[in-house]
Amino acid sequence: MNDSTIPSYIHGRRWRFEWALPVLFSPRRAFAQIVAADGAVWQTPILILLLTGLVRTLVAGSLRAAAAASGEIPLPVGWEWYTPEQQAQFMQAMSATSGPVFTYLLPAIMTLLGVYLGWLIIGWVLHLVLTLMGGRQSSEQALNITAWALLPFAIRDVVRIAAMWSGGQLLTNLGLSGFAPPLDNSWGVYLATLLVYVDIYLIWHIGLLLVGVSRGDGLGRGKVWTAVLVTILSLYALSALPALLMAQFEGLTVIRPFF
Repeated sequence: MNDSTIPSYIHGRRWRFEWALPVLFSPRRAFAQIVAADGAVWQTPILILLLTGLVRTLVAGSLRAAAAASGEIPLPVGWEWYTPEQQAQFMQAMSATSGPVFTYLLPAIMTLLGVYLGWLIIGWVLHLVLTLMGGRQSSEQALNITAWALLPFAIRDVVRIAAMWSGGQLLTNLGLSGFAPPLDNSWGVYLATLLVYVDIYLIWHIGLLLVGVSRGDGLGRGKVWTAVLVTILSLYALSALPALLMAQFEGLTVIRPFF
């Protein structure tokens, strides 16, 4: 990756939008600057993620509202595996949740909470794992690194917004979920849900975390890789568990992620 310079850190500045592109495309020197910053510098990437996530959610909501108004209710993947009772429950639930509160407000709130809480959880767990391995970074540094390393997901939001806007329909089979095996059991549901998260932007995010942690800690390369991969893989594995539990308790073969 290119090691071009980024604008110098200035104490007291809250917003650093000029760091965004260097973090994405010249991360080594960028993360060295971020790690050396005296204080919190996470505000800019979190704001960008909140804005792109909010726009994506509103665009998806408008498409759902348009589909409901025309009588076209998008069916979930694996609809043919639902029992007649479950199909009836799904259609009833879709009719009851077609208002603006369920179409725009609640999804927007969930998106905003997901961005903020997701950043905090990844940052805190990463700091804990690094500390257990002998790392010396502070929790503030871990949160700064995590926030900036999440920027690839803002790019993903922009791509999805453009795809939905130009195609006029909601996106399905996100990530690698289209490569999941036939969903005829609970573990198939779990695997399909897990593969929704796997895409090039997740790999980009992991790469930025590796660069950021290695620039700010005295750990060897093996420990850095272990800490980052353990953190990300364990959290994503846990995030797909609700789908597995719902499939086991309700007998459903597909639980599509809300986002």
